[in-house]
Amino acid sequence: MKKFLLTGASAMFMVAPAAVQADEGMWLPSQTAAIADQMKAAGLELDAKTLGDLQRPPLTAIASLGGCSAAFLSPDGLVATNHHCVAGSLQYNSSPEKDYLTNGFLAKTLGDELPAAPGSRVYVIEDLRDVSKDMLKGADKLEGRARYDRLQANRAALITACEKQANRRCDVRAYFGGQQYWLQQQLEIKDVRLAYAPAAGVGNFGGEKDNWMWPRHTGDFSFYRAYVAPDGSSATFSKDNVPFKPKAWLPVAKDGVKDGDFVMVAGFPGTTERLRTAEEARFYYEELYPYQQKMLTDYANRIVELTGSDQAAVIAYAATLRGTDNYKKKIAGQLEGADSISLVAKKQAEEAAFRVWIKADPKRETLYGPALAELDRLVLETDATSLADAKTGMLSRGQLYSAARTLYRWATEQAKADAAREPGYQDRDRTFMTQRMQVIERRYVQAVDKALFADAIAEYRTLPAGQRIKSFDAFMEGRDLASLYATSELGNTAKRMEWMGKSVADFKASSDPFIQLAVATADEAMAAEAADKERSGKVQKARSKVMEARLAYAASLGKTMYPDANGSLRFTYGKVTGKTVDGQVWTPFTTAEGIVAKHTGRGEFDAPDKMIDLIKAKDYGRYAAPELGTLPVDFMSTVDITNGNSGSSTLNARGEFVGLAFDGTIEGVVSDWMYDPAINRTIHVDSRFMLWTMEKVDGADRLLKEMGVSPQ
Repeated sequence: MKKFLLTGASAMFMVAPAAVQADEGMWLPSQTAAIADQMKAAGLELDAKTLGDLQRPPLTAIASLGGCSAAFLSPDGLVATNHHCVAGSLQYNSSPEKDYLTNGFLAKTLGDELPAAPGSRVYVIEDLRDVSKDMLKGADKLEGRARYDRLQANRAALITACEKQANRRCDVRAYFGGQQYWLQQQLEIKDVRLAYAPAAGVGNFGGEKDNWMWPRHTGDFSFYRAYVAPDGSSATFSKDNVPFKPKAWLPVAKDGVKDGDFVMVAGFPGTTERLRTAEEARFYYEELYPYQQKMLTDYANRIVELTGSDQAAVIAYAATLRGTDNYKKKIAGQLEGADSISLVAKKQAEEAAFRVWIKADPKRETLYGPALAELDRLVLETDATSLADAKTGMLSRGQLYSAARTLYRWATEQAKADAAREPGYQDRDRTFMTQRMQVIERRYVQAVDKALFADAIAEYRTLPAGQRIKSFDAFMEGRDLASLYATSELGNTAKRMEWMGKSVADFKASSDPFIQLAVATADEAMAAEAADKERSGKVQKARSKVMEARLAYAASLGKTMYPDANGSLRFTYGKVTGKTVDGQVWTPFTTAEGIVAKHTGRGEFDAPDKMIDLIKAKDYGRYAAPELGTLPVDFMSTVDITNGNSGSSTLNARGEFVGLAFDGTIEGVVSDWMYDPAINRTIHVDSRFMLWTMEKVDGADRLLKEMGVSPQ
C-alpha cells in the first residue's frame, strides 16, 4: 500500500551536514529567490527572483503527463516530451498492420492526430501553496491510526475545496517528512492526442544496451497535443474539440548550447531518497534492491520468452517490457554507484554527526530525542515486512486478478459517502478507473498473463507460511490456474467494464473465479491496510519532529535545504559538461556520425535509412554546431533530476528551449540517495537534432512552423 502519507513521510531526514553543491538541488519554485545569487553566478540571464513565479514564463509553459514531464512549444497546445513517455500511446494505437512503435507516427493535419492511450492527461501547473497549518489542524495530540485519519480528512477537505473550480486536479503532498504540506493545483486536460513520434530507430536508438549509458545517440523526443472543448473547458475526446491555448509556451532557441553553458530544467521529479536514514540505506542496498533487481531481470526475460515472434503479443507487452528493463538497469546502477561512493558508510557518518548535535544540548535532546528513538524503531519494523511485501506485491502481475481486486474495492468504496472513500476511489477518480480497466484490452494476452501470474505465485510461495496471505492460499488450494482463466470473463473488455457499476452483493454472488478470489482475499487485505495506516500515523508524527530538528541543524550551519522529490514541480540548474570516467574523457556532446558508427540495420541499432543517408552526406544545414563542425545529438549536464523528470524541457540562460532531459548515466543513478558532483550527469536530446530530424528525416514542416521554426 502506498498512501499519500507514506510518499512524503517515508522520506526521512537529510542526515548529511555537507553543504549543498552548486548544481545540486530539486528546488521548490518558492525557493528560487533564496538561491538567486547562486544562479546568477552560474550564468542565468533571467531575473532569478521571479523565476519561480507560476504566473510568468517559463513556468507557465511547464506541464505534467502524470508520470513524465512536458512543456508547451506552441500557442496551439503542442506538447514536447520524451519518446518513451508516449510509448504507451504508440503501443495502444499500434497493430501488426500499423506498427507506430517501430515506424513512428506523423499526423499530416490536426484531423489526423490520434487519441492517446486511455487515461492520458496533460496537467498545466497553476499553483503550489503551503497548506501545512490546515493539514496539521487537529492532529497534534493524536497517535497512530487516529492521526492518519485526521490528516487524511484534512487532505480530502483541501482537495475538495480546490477542485470546486472546474477542470482542476489538486493534490496535497508531504515535504520534509510531513513537517510541511503543499497543495499543487493543475488544470486537467483530458483530450490528449499523438501529433508526432519518430521511428523507434530514432526515439529508442540503442535500446536497452545504451540505456543509462554514455556516449548516447538517442532522439528521445515526441509530441502530444492538448485539446479542449470549443468554449475552452476541459473535455474528453470529441471531434468538435479544439487545440488548447496555453498562457505561455517556450521559444525555441536559435542557437544551441555549448560546453560550459548554463542550463536549467523544470519538471515533476518522482521520488528521491536523500532524506532517508542510514539504516534505510543499508536495508535497501544490502537486501531490498538486490532482490528487486533479480526479480525484474527474471520478469523481463520471461516476457521476451513468452511473446516470442508473436508480433501482436510483442506490441501488447512492449511498454511493460521497456519500463521493466529501465528499472532493473537503474537498480543495478544504484548498487554499483553505492559501492563506488561508499554510500552507506557516508550516511552512517553523517547521521552520527546529526545525532551528536542533538545530544550536545539537553534542550534539543529533550525536544527531539524521543522522536528520533521512535523513528529508529519504526524503521526497523518497516524493514522487517518490506521483503515479504515485495513478494506478495508480485501477485498484481496477474492482470485479471489485479483488475478483479480493483473493481471489488471500487464497489465497496462506492457504498460510502464520497468524502469517506479512499483516495483513488472517489467520484473524481471515476474516469481514471474506467480508462484503467479499458486499457487492459491492448496490453493483455491470456497465455502470457497466465504464465506470468503462475511465476508470481511460485515466487510468492517461497515465503514462510506466517508471511503468506492465508485467504489466497485457501482459495487456490486444489485449483488449477488454467481453469480460472478458462472460465473468467474479465478478459473481455465489455464484460469487465460492466463490473464498474455493480454492487458488493453482485460481487459476492459472482461465479467468475477471479472475482471470487478478489472477494475471498479482501478482508485480509483490508486488515493489512489498517495496520499500515496505524504505522503510517506513527511514522508521520516521529519523522515530522525529527525533520524539525534537521531543518534547525541545517540553519545552524547556514545552509538551505530542499525537500526530497515527491512528484511536485521542481526547478534545477547546472552546466553543460563532460567528465572523466576510469581515465576516459567523456566529451559533453555526441554527434550524428556516432549514429552511423553504431548502426547495424537491425535490433536496437536500426536507424531509418533516410537518416543514415543524410548523415553520410553531411546534410545538416543550419542545425550543425559551428564549434563541433557537425550535428549534435545528445549532451550531458550537471542538472539534478530523477524519474518523473523524463520529458522535462531543458532551457538556456534566457529561458529558451534547447532540448529535453531523458536519462542519466549508470554510475550516477545513486544520486536518488546522494548527489555526487563528480559522477552525477543528466543526458539531454539536443534541440538541433530534434529539429533536423523533424525537417530532414520526417518532413514535419507543419509542426516546425507552428513552433516558430521555419523549415529551410
